[in-house]
Amino acid sequence: MKKRDIFLTVILVVLCIAALTFAQPAGVRKKKPPRHEYGNVVMNNLAEKNKMAPVVYNHWLHRALYTCRLCHVDIGFAMEAGGTKATMDDNNNGLYCGACHNGKEAFAIEEKGVPGVAARKNCERCHSYGQKVAFEKDFYKFTKGFPMSRFGDKINWIKTEEAGLIKLKDYLEGISIKTKALNYSADTEIKSNITGMPDIIFSHKKHAIWNGCELCHPDIFGVKRGTTKYTMQDIFAGKYCGACHGKVSFSDLDCQECHVKNVN
Repeated sequence: MKKRDIFLTVILVVLCIAALTFAQPAGVRKKKPPRHEYGNVVMNNLAEKNKMAPVVYNHWLHRALYTCRLCHVDIGFAMEAGGTKATMDDNNNGLYCGACHNGKEAFAIEEKGVPGVAARKNCERCHSYGQKVAFEKDFYKFTKGFPMSRFGDKINWIKTEEAGLIKLKDYLEGISIKTKALNYSADTEIKSNITGMPDIIFSHKKHAIWNGCELCHPDIFGVKRGTTKYTMQDIFAGKYCGACHGKVSFSDLDCQECHVKNVN
């Protein structure tokens, strides 16, 4: 590696550490979750009120099977934890979790059973917070052999999908509307405002495969290029790119995943 490249890499790492430091209040340090818990969401709007353990939603397994767009656009889950306010009546009527957990697409909320066998509820498979539950799929076994990354759950999901190791479902019968295939826009260059920090190359294609267009536009980003103004502080605070990165998608600590254009 050339001395110039080594120097730029060191500068990049220092800038990332500095950005993280200023993004958090003094004296506050985020606890790094285990890999299998990265992106997990605890849903407790109504659970404890009804004397049930809160629901633990594991993003890693769902993202390995379905696009983000299917859940957050077609099914209608909010992009923020606790924002959907789904109830068991909703689920039992085929909405939200019940759109898939019906015994056909995924395990049913309640197994009806056969003659002579009592029905069985699967409550503990979701209402698992603080409970000892043996899950059907283990993160480490499921992801063995997947391309790795440096932060978060340490799985490079984009390369995993490109390699054909996972197949993302983007259509749910009775829920989704059939649409024409997307014509992907060209990659977009986003200028860095920090001296020495490489510019960003934003891939519409990579994002569209997982998110479609509707997940980002117009609620998170304006449709017209350059109209949405944001900073790294905003991203670290969970806004704009930070709506996904650092929560579910690869960590916002991994600067080199986005800032990829060589500095002239």
